[in-house]
Amino acid sequence: MSLSKPAERKDLADLANLPSPQGRPGKRLPMRRLPVQRAWPTKWIVATQIGVFVLLVGLWQIGADHKWINAFFWSKPSAIAESLRTFFLSGTALTDIRYTFTETLSGFVLGTVAGASLGLSFWWSRNYAAVMQPYIICFESLPKLALAPLIILVFGMGLASKIALATALTLVVSTLTAYAGVRAVDTDNERLFYSLGASRWQVFCKLVIPSCLPWMISILRVNIGLALTGAVVGEFIASQFGLGRTIFYAGQTYDIALVWDAVLVLCVLSVAMYIGVSYLEKWLRKGVVR
Repeated sequence: MSLSKPAERKDLADLANLPSPQGRPGKRLPMRRLPVQRAWPTKWIVATQIGVFVLLVGLWQIGADHKWINAFFWSKPSAIAESLRTFFLSGTALTDIRYTFTETLSGFVLGTVAGASLGLSFWWSRNYAAVMQPYIICFESLPKLALAPLIILVFGMGLASKIALATALTLVVSTLTAYAGVRAVDTDNERLFYSLGASRWQVFCKLVIPSCLPWMISILRVNIGLALTGAVVGEFIASQFGLGRTIFYAGQTYDIALVWDAVLVLCVLSVAMYIGVSYLEKWLRKGVVR
């Protein structure tokens, strides 16, 4: 039988006044509540983030000017800013950004679509899935970056090799995620569909794909980072354009300021693509809910 609210309060008060183990009357314990953390307004958070960045850059500049850090190896913000201006005015920056962006986006789309399709195909045959699973796991455990020289030799130094490497890094992750979604499909719902006269293709389109879609959506943010990694590593090995090629060239010539310029542009590009994928994920999730 449930107690009323006044009775509950009385029981809590009696519990707070229980005697101590030595028999002395216990002290009245204050009623404790869950701590409530007040969320900062967005403008405060942004201002704090900017302040932290400005503080770090300022300390870096002061340390380099006073020779607390070696400016030859770490450069300094003033030199990086001047090099960044030259990097963009020379016209090579936009070419490198476009090249890396094209590789990343192409590898992301191809790897995600091909991997999801391969993972979904395992639903059609358990034997087919059992045969292919060891090869998929073996390819997943293999460091794909070790295949980069071979991919460069097969596809050449152009755009195709970087797209192939970016695709390789995203393909297996998408496959395993889609396959996990396939195995999580409710068999009772499958029986219900078949009992209502649905064909195998209708079950696949109306039940399996919608059930696996949240699994495939959840891997998008990971895949965009993997695709960018594959594109940049491919540019490290052999490329005529791209931010990875710029970083590698600047490192070979000890132009540390240019290295930081390319890294900074690469960070901005990766954040922009991550935000774009986040909006795509939200849009797809709304479609799934509807």
